[in-house]
Amino acid sequence: MRLDIKNLNKRYANGVHAMNDITFSIEKGMFGLLGPNGAGKSTLMRTLATLQDADSGSVTLGDIDVLKEKDKVRSILGYLPQEFGVYPRTSASDLLHHLAILKGFDKAKERSEMVDYLLQKVNLYEHRKKAVSGYSGGMRQRFGIAQCLIGSPKLVIVDEPTAGLDPGERNRFYNILSEIGEQTIVILSTHIVQDVRELCVNMAIIDQGKLLYSGTTDDALAMISGKVFAKRVEKTELGHYQGQYKVISNKLVSGKPQIHVFSEQHPDNGFVAAEETLEDVFFSKLNSLI
Repeated sequence: MRLDIKNLNKRYANGVHAMNDITFSIEKGMFGLLGPNGAGKSTLMRTLATLQDADSGSVTLGDIDVLKEKDKVRSILGYLPQEFGVYPRTSASDLLHHLAILKGFDKAKERSEMVDYLLQKVNLYEHRKKAVSGYSGGMRQRFGIAQCLIGSPKLVIVDEPTAGLDPGERNRFYNILSEIGEQTIVILSTHIVQDVRELCVNMAIIDQGKLLYSGTTDDALAMISGKVFAKRVEKTELGHYQGQYKVISNKLVSGKPQIHVFSEQHPDNGFVAAEETLEDVFFSKLNSLI
């Protein structure tokens, strides 16, 4: 099953063009959707999740028209938004039972087996009788994945899922997602570039509602291979270098800015060749350097 997005547009009443003629396709597996805050990622995710309408364009999931056949999409969709609410005093087990009933699982034995399986899968079975509102951030996100997987969905969408998670919980969360991605389409919307590089073979970059790149992570890196150079400079020199070179990014290293620049040829002047990263691709695209 493939997800095809064609010429998708959405403009809000305040004039913001959140989706501007977006076109790309997603095959089975983990797919990374990168973009800064306000890029239009959440608008696209909410549209794919049938939570809001597009102004124009089309989206198909296999032979399903996503924009018109919303009930069909919801029956095979798993969705984890940035924030999700829970009933304050409801246990994880009871809440999953409730959500499964809403999704059409009315046979008690089948539903109980599925709920137990999902809680074990996300390593929450021992905590199944605790209220979800009392879970840690990582446990809540793992519960979010469990509710995503009710009914073995064909499309899973997770929107900025690791905000506030410690490194251990983040790794556990992504191990679960990677396993899911072996069987279904998983769209990971994030602004954390490293996560996409580690998890996804295919990706897209969106900014200001426009698609800047769609393809493999390896092809993205190949675009800047041998064209990224680094140098540590004084803070007072930063403006000069930004005026003279195509500066991709700068960050403080031991109190001094380290800049990455894009150049077709070695710029000399103390620069050294740097190993290209997906972060370099990301910022190069955002700054229209490539």
